[in-house]
Amino acid sequence: MSAPKQQTMKPQTAARKLGVLLAATPAEFQDGMVSREQLSDLQADPPAWLAELRRTGPHPRPEVARRLGVSVSGLARGGVSEPLTTAEIKALLEEMPPWLAAERRTQAEVRQENARIKARDAERAQQLES
Repeated sequence: MSAPKQQTMKPQTAARKLGVLLAATPAEFQDGMVSREQLSDLQADPPAWLAELRRTGPHPRPEVARRLGVSVSGLARGGVSEPLTTAEIKALLEEMPPWLAAERRTQAEVRQENARIKARDAERAQQLES
């Protein structure tokens, strides 16, 4: 009986799961398939290149959006389509252009509404159990 085949993923998928930009990773990472075991090892004990990428970037759009406190759609509306470094993100936060302030307000309102709906649904579920 043969051993089960190890599951692998494309480098793009692994980079997304690690929260880094594939183009900024080392060539050996970009060129090969990544096993689930390798991904777990990278997450548990990141090598220097991964730690540096996570710290300074360039960061993919979902990470830029998270760090700016806006949605990915909000980035697009603000004209940000390229990956940004940590320094560029900090500069944007310090400058706080009007589009960023508006998108952060929108994102805060969305979070408040989601919290309200979650609380309402929890209350309804509790009433149904009673």
